[in-house]
Amino acid sequence: MSRAVRFHETGGPEVLRLEELPDPAPGPGEVLIRTRALGLNRAESMFRRGEYGIDPVFPSGVGYEAAGIVETVGAGVTGFRVGDAVSVVPSFAMTDYPVHGEVVLAPAHAVVAHPEHLSFEEAASVWMKFVTAYGGLVDLAGVRAGDTVLIPAASSSVGLAAIQVAHRAGARAIALTRTAAKRQQLLDAGADAVVATAEEDVVARVHQLTAGEGARVIFDPVGGPALADLVAAAAHEAVIVVYGLLDRASAPLDVGAVLFKHITIRGFELFEITTDDERRAAAVEFVRDGLAKGELTPVIDRTFPLSDIADAHRYLEAGGQVGKIVVTVAAEDGAAS
Repeated sequence: MSRAVRFHETGGPEVLRLEELPDPAPGPGEVLIRTRALGLNRAESMFRRGEYGIDPVFPSGVGYEAAGIVETVGAGVTGFRVGDAVSVVPSFAMTDYPVHGEVVLAPAHAVVAHPEHLSFEEAASVWMKFVTAYGGLVDLAGVRAGDTVLIPAASSSVGLAAIQVAHRAGARAIALTRTAAKRQQLLDAGADAVVATAEEDVVARVHQLTAGEGARVIFDPVGGPALADLVAAAAHEAVIVVYGLLDRASAPLDVGAVLFKHITIRGFELFEITTDDERRAAAVEFVRDGLAKGELTPVIDRTFPLSDIADAHRYLEAGGQVGKIVVTVAAEDGAAS
């Protein structure tokens, strides 16, 4: 028996429960992992509230990211042995493989060898954010040396990853954040400039920072009314990649600006990359190489023990973090060392 995070109705963090369940057995093409750390994302919060792209089936598990030790492998699985340290790349539905628990199943295609020199906490914080940033900036927008990349919600784990991915491509990263409270933290995290959207004229400031040209790549998880400023701050032939919907209000669109500036606005989901074998392999290689060279570095804001999973969700939804929130699974709870 082991504990799994589950919920029986949609709602706030209070609906989450730690329930004792029989350890699952891996089927063909599956890997059983005894976890040591779990990565927390807004996707889990949205799924729990019933606001995600796929509805929970009750009682529902949750979770996309985990790192730990291989416990057992199913038939046909090659490349992994019992005792291997591994982490999980989100490339499956939470309704099929919820990985927030002590002993969890994952499809073999989603399991990767533990990146060298990382802790389990760091490994659990890597794949969602860096593959999302890689997918939007490199795979879709083709970010290159000399580009200016505009990054709204820059203090999020994906936002911080986007700063690093932009720099790895030789681009300049301008971080957007609501107030100046996180300015120094974002500068310390590598942002070349920070714009406080509630306190500054975003369009004027971006044009000032780009000698009037605007940003060629914009990587936006917000949407809503702020999209108007992003279009106005975009360069000629800019690419705006929208990968989230933090603001569900209607987004005004200056069609003239889109038309005459030749702007591309592209919706993007992580799973475009991770459910395609070739694109997933390229993303994993990009991230592993960046980690090995020190060009990509996980940023963890805070960790919570598994017993405080509801508090971890509350902290996530408060929005004050700079970096990733990670949930730890203690070795004394049964994890291998």
